Amino acid sequence: MSATRYTRLETILHGTGLFSEEQIRSILSSEGAENTSITSKIAEQGYASEEEFLVAVAKVMKLEYSGLKEIAVDTEVITSLPAKVVFQYNVIPIALENGSITVASNDPFNMALVDALRVVTGKKIKIMLSSSSEIAKAVNRFYGVGADTVERMMADSSADMADADAIGKMDLTELDQEASIVKFVNQVIWQAFKDRATDIHFEPMEDELRIRYRIDGVLHQTSMPPQLKRFQAAIISRIKVMSNMDIAEKRLPQDGRIGLNVRGDELDIRVSTMPTVYGESISLRLLTKGTGLIQIESIGLGKQDQEAITRLIHRPHGIILSTGPTGSGKSTSLYAFLHIINSVERRIITIEEPIEYEMPGINQIDVKSDIGLTFALGLRHILRQDPDVIMVGEIRDFETAEIAIRASLTGHLVFSTLHTNDASGAVTRLLDMGVEPFLVSSSLTAVLAQRLVRRLCPTCKALGDYTEEFLNTIGFPEDPEARSGIKKTAGCDACRNTGFSGRTGLFELLLVTEHIRPLIIARESASAIKQMAVQHGTKTLISDGWEKVAQGKTTIEEVLRVAAEEE
Repeated sequence: MSATRYTRLETILHGTGLFSEEQIRSILSSEGAENTSITSKIAEQGYASEEEFLVAVAKVMKLEYSGLKEIAVDTEVITSLPAKVVFQYNVIPIALENGSITVASNDPFNMALVDALRVVTGKKIKIMLSSSSEIAKAVNRFYGVGADTVERMMADSSADMADADAIGKMDLTELDQEASIVKFVNQVIWQAFKDRATDIHFEPMEDELRIRYRIDGVLHQTSMPPQLKRFQAAIISRIKVMSNMDIAEKRLPQDGRIGLNVRGDELDIRVSTMPTVYGESISLRLLTKGTGLIQIESIGLGKQDQEAITRLIHRPHGIILSTGPTGSGKSTSLYAFLHIINSVERRIITIEEPIEYEMPGINQIDVKSDIGLTFALGLRHILRQDPDVIMVGEIRDFETAEIAIRASLTGHLVFSTLHTNDASGAVTRLLDMGVEPFLVSSSLTAVLAQRLVRRLCPTCKALGDYTEEFLNTIGFPEDPEARSGIKKTAGCDACRNTGFSGRTGLFELLLVTEHIRPLIIARESASAIKQMAVQHGTKTLISDGWEKVAQGKTTIEEVLRVAAEEE
């Protein structure tokens, strides 16, 4: 480092007022080493946070600092700097003005960066300071996920395959060697994993290839480079190769699996293709094998319901059903129950489609309908394996229901799921399948209906401001203390400005007691069974929702979104 540069950096560091003499000497002695910027070095050493340092430097160097959250950038500005350069130097263009371009960077001391940008753009460079995380978010917002890779594919004519029929196995092998398509697909999956997405949807439209992530149960469209449609066929074929599908078959739906290792976490990805008007639509379901099982204390059960469930799952026999729509957390709840009773004294066997969590100490069977291994067939053979506890992924037909019920009557504890709107609906569904009422009443011990609502972000949730008239209209409890605890969303960096972080459950536990059994035998309606259950202490889904709103865990809108139609 030249004496002039050393003196200048020393003056700036002194000017920030953040460092001692010893710290400044340490920073300057390592400057330029290992290609690490001064900003990164300071953050790594813990001398100051990146944002704190850059704000102080901006004042000393008379530069502007911006968080980039509310900033709007014109398309003309974005196209002035190639995506490759943006990703390489971790910068983003902000404005074009009088022959100069303003660029946000977190490294104001890198003169080589300024020179490189000047050569690429042919314009004078003005530096604005911002943190690396804010720049990365802005780059994803304005350029799209994998923009640098798409740009490289644009430059490589061999990757430009607009005609789906032109892709054969030889073409794809060449693309794999160049790794552009491979890298792009990996970037999309990696971004989904970082955002805690459970599903990725590749949806061909007339003029674009739309990619959406499902995060906390809600779909979000992901920013993608505008040229992506051009590589639609190559991207879809790459995913089909990864999941061992036939890439030549584009007329029929296909299913497959991908196994990936992402930063130490094993991802099991279920892939489904479906032919549409503008090409094959592909859905990826992301299951993390390494994720620890959710404990019963974490799923959102109230204290009374949790104690009741814990008692029931320690019984030697009976059926416990979990009900709700797809994606409502039924399997997660059953796994939480199994986790409690899993021990060397119990032989537990499950049959599922698919196996969502791998549990040590439990024998798990994956349904394979294509070779005849159905729930009913698997369940018949499980009974010959001397099980103590059985979990059936779903009761879909009379045969499975009958075997499950007879298993419980012969001394087995059985867990399963049903697709019904509420707990009492599970009883009538079993009767509608053809199961005799006396069998249902004697074997069924409990039904747990559930929904998932998004949990308010603890960092930014704010006090709600709803009118008394509105709260009365929706049936919210009139307790002043409950109404004073109502919160609403705000949005911050921690929750990607959604106002939510994670999910929790709403539950309705129906215990099959001496009050309920006569109604089942008499084939009473679901509403009559529900009314009797509520009279004897059952808490409905929406009641549980109002409790969680009063506790500041979720919002009124979330509860109404998932549970209002049940009342």
